[in-house]
Amino acid sequence: MIEKFFALKEHNSSVKTEVVAGFTTFLTMVYIVVVNPAILSSVGVPFEQVFMATIIAAVTGTLIMGIFARYPVAIAPGMGLNAYFASVVATQGLSYQTIFGTVFIAGLIFILISLSKFRELLITAIPSSVKYGITSGIGLFIAFLGLKSSGIVVPNEATMITLGDLHQPGTVLSLAGLLITLILMARRVNGALFFGMLITAVFGYMFNMLKFDKVISAPPAPVFFDLDIAGVFSNGLYAVIFAFLLVTIFDTTGTMIGVSEQAGLMKDGKFPRAKMAFLGDAIATAAGAMFGTSPSTAYIESSAGVAAGGRTGLTSVIVAALFTIAIFFSGVISAISSLPAITAPVLIIVGCFMMEGLARIDWKSFDEAFPAFAIILTMPLTSSISTGIAIGFITYPLLKAVSGKAKTVHPIIYIFGFIFLIQMIFFPTH
Repeated sequence: MIEKFFALKEHNSSVKTEVVAGFTTFLTMVYIVVVNPAILSSVGVPFEQVFMATIIAAVTGTLIMGIFARYPVAIAPGMGLNAYFASVVATQGLSYQTIFGTVFIAGLIFILISLSKFRELLITAIPSSVKYGITSGIGLFIAFLGLKSSGIVVPNEATMITLGDLHQPGTVLSLAGLLITLILMARRVNGALFFGMLITAVFGYMFNMLKFDKVISAPPAPVFFDLDIAGVFSNGLYAVIFAFLLVTIFDTTGTMIGVSEQAGLMKDGKFPRAKMAFLGDAIATAAGAMFGTSPSTAYIESSAGVAAGGRTGLTSVIVAALFTIAIFFSGVISAISSLPAITAPVLIIVGCFMMEGLARIDWKSFDEAFPAFAIILTMPLTSSISTGIAIGFITYPLLKAVSGKAKTVHPIIYIFGFIFLIQMIFFPTH
């Protein structure tokens, strides 16, 4: 029954291979159940609420991906977007219920886009240099967040930031955890991020920096958030919605196509069952917002499962099952996330992963290079992903137009550029 439903023979796979692949993918991405609650709880969102929402979003999206789209791709709340969520709450003085409202609206729009051809239009219209600039800028943003939370860098009046006190216990543990995880990554150990966190946690426990009340516990009760949808419109948070939407679309689409190509599932350059695949993360985003987490996306860590032999949706089903089991370990995860030294190395290393696209930018063409550079520079320095995106959409069509290449830019880019310009002049986000 399982073999037939997932067409295992047609994909030269087996139940055993898919189970191993599922475990491999889970181990490489399970860090999100620690890191995501740690980031969102830093701005007041109840930890246990984020923990359950993270798992609900992961299970929902991954099951849709596995059963209906039948791809070995896992879905969960995305890194970068969670940091952006926290920065908006912290810098704009708005309640997290209001920002969850923007996530929910973005999720609904995402669902509508996934059912139409607009998603394909948007992906083809936005230039590669802007896409890669956005991804890389987010990478620097979350790496800086890791450096700051660990105490490796600290505020300084003269230079804004400077090197922290490397003798502080938390900072020493952060550096040790980073070194351990880097070694595991260099040795290509499956689940290196997870095992790096685990080893760091053991050291933290040995030096009385980490304490556990209980290991296994009854899962927290999931609660629907009272989303402040009205506050989204009264505060004019359209740029925030657009930022969530844009980054999720690019991240998810690129990851799905990349992992599918790796698995040999692309057919003549086409992406079979694309609509159901794209709906997976869109529905997970809307559902996650209702329970209390930032937008979901496809995880590039799925490639580890594909490398282990995963070729069908059964891999994703196994991942979803393992996330479900994780709800019984909220006590351990809560304790681990309360020690920044454990999660900071993950933020720094994931930031490095997101810089890959820089190699694909044409740095010799100024009108291509500068918009990407402006995005990458602006995001970490302003602590705002949406500001970085706005700068990119404004500078790209402007430079193309004055370079005599106006016709090479899709009309939709001019429209977005104008909207962002108006937004930054009259409705700036701080």
